[in-house]
Amino acid sequence: MITLKTPAQMAKMRESGRVVAAMLDACRAAVRPGVTTAELDRVAAEVLRKAGAQSSFLGYSTPPYPATICTSVNQEIVHGIPSPRRKLAEGDIVGIDAGAIVDGWHADAAITVPVGRVSRDAARLIEVTEEALRIGIASARVGARIGDIGAAIEEYVRGQGFSVVHNYVGHGIGRAMHEDPQVPNYRPTRGQPNPPISEGLCIAIEPMVNIGGPETRTLGDQWTVVTADRSLSAHFEHTLACTAAGPVVLTRPGEGAAVAA
Repeated sequence: MITLKTPAQMAKMRESGRVVAAMLDACRAAVRPGVTTAELDRVAAEVLRKAGAQSSFLGYSTPPYPATICTSVNQEIVHGIPSPRRKLAEGDIVGIDAGAIVDGWHADAAITVPVGRVSRDAARLIEVTEEALRIGIASARVGARIGDIGAAIEEYVRGQGFSVVHNYVGHGIGRAMHEDPQVPNYRPTRGQPNPPISEGLCIAIEPMVNIGGPETRTLGDQWTVVTADRSLSAHFEHTLACTAAGPVVLTRPGEGAAVAA
């Protein structure tokens, strides 16, 4: 069931969004060759501690997710588990996904960060994926439909010669990290849910873009999702509120602002 949020509830989610933005900013600043993904997790956990917030991820689902953030390197698409044995190397790219809970309200966002100097293909993948997120957010207009978001993302990504992941999608968010509706990054097919975008809808849009094909597989840790063809993947995400004035990004540093189409 889709739940619409009041302005007061959106304001609470904006508080969570500020924490998430601070987590990602701190992790981005800590990325360098030689740092471990476990160190990035500690950086994010310290931001949460100072803010008096909780991680949306730690202990989530079954098996319980064991870390504060997700760190997905190179061919890892999403849900990579931070490890003291995983050192980032020059030329890697790392997706960092963070969620925070403040007073029972969630926010969720992700970035992909280059480690030192990266290849031209990797840099372009990051650029295209971030632009795909911007295009998706701009499509989240009251009166449109959820499918319009995915259609716009997919059209842009495919036009750039990349593919979007179909097996994992964005989602509603609020009192729970994952709420209805699902927010695919592709055009819905006949018979798939395609609800209208109403004022008060809060969603997380998160394009996952691969240099190769869209197929995925899950590793033995039951969390880490990788590209089936081992090609590079990038991931960006924002939580936003749909308002009559336009979409308002809740996980951006500073005050949220409507995004122009």
